[in-house]
Amino acid sequence: MLWKIVTLFFGVICLIYYAVICSVLRKWDSTFSRFWLAAGCFCIFIFCVVREKMIQCVLISAILISVVLFALTEVLIIGMICFEKERKYRYLIVLGAQVRGTKVTDSLRRRLEKAAMYAKKYPETILIVSGGQGKGEEIAEADAMEAYLLEKGISKDRILKESRSKTTEQNLIFSQPIVKDMGAEVAIVSNDFHLYRACCYAKRLGYRNVYPLAAHTHPVLFVNYLVRECLAVWRMWMQI
Repeated sequence: MLWKIVTLFFGVICLIYYAVICSVLRKWDSTFSRFWLAAGCFCIFIFCVVREKMIQCVLISAILISVVLFALTEVLIIGMICFEKERKYRYLIVLGAQVRGTKVTDSLRRRLEKAAMYAKKYPETILIVSGGQGKGEEIAEADAMEAYLLEKGISKDRILKESRSKTTEQNLIFSQPIVKDMGAEVAIVSNDFHLYRACCYAKRLGYRNVYPLAAHTHPVLFVNYLVRECLAVWRMWMQI
């Protein structure tokens, strides 16, 4: 049957993608990469084991509903990038990401490169680097971000640090006392897949003039992050 062929195909694709992610990240147990391992095994399990037509119909219906919801959510996530307009902002809030020891990771480096390029073009804009210290990090993300920007030639007096936050929402909550004026024009700098959720949080928290400023994502990991972000967006919606 066609559905079995499709199920097997997606199972194999998921397992191949898992292997590619492991190769790129050089680790097999990255938090979300295991989603692809589980999804691949699940699809192959359905292909090999499930025989009852009623169970098949239920599983296929559940998968189709999930795919439709996923597609609609991704339209919002990707659509946010289309609203990006580079202009002069009073503040850039650069959202933190994982630091390995004291070194920035690829995703965070891309955010900082975007922020540094913008800061050189608009020398009056203030940069807020936001991120606390997490597991496996020797320093706060904000400290690593500041050091990186200083190396890129950004003046220290233009960089303000927020080093308590652990989540995207906290990034924006703890940056509020620095911004002070919630009517000021603020751009949020993060990777492209992350900006829809970040801007939603900002608007909930009272930022009245907030805009996305997107840094690119590693091309191999883009789909991985899109799927992970979709689940994060669903969780955010349930918190309303």
